[in-house]
Amino acid sequence: MASSVEDITMNYEEDNILIVKEIDKIILSKGAWATIIFRYQQWDRKNEKYGEERYSIRRYQKRNDVYSQKSKFNISSKDQAKKIIDALQKWTEGTEE
Repeated sequence: MASSVEDITMNYEEDNILIVKEIDKIILSKGAWATIIFRYQQWDRKNEKYGEERYSIRRYQKRNDVYSQKSKFNISSKDQAKKIIDALQKWTEGTEE
């Protein structure tokens, strides 16, 4: 558990293998509720290598001086990420179709 939003990570290790490897993160909001978008890779046990890049948007709530995850949305591919980007750009630029 992290007491600072900067210390929150997606890295997850099991049996001395880094199963989820965080590549990067961007903190979208801080405070009692924090939102972070992560770029990560997951270990493929069958092929013994990391898979394609994935993305996850996660919300954390700070209670008793510790952040705990409350929700998440995983973006499973670059294609899905690009579709989300396109939709948000249309909405924020006022060019809805």
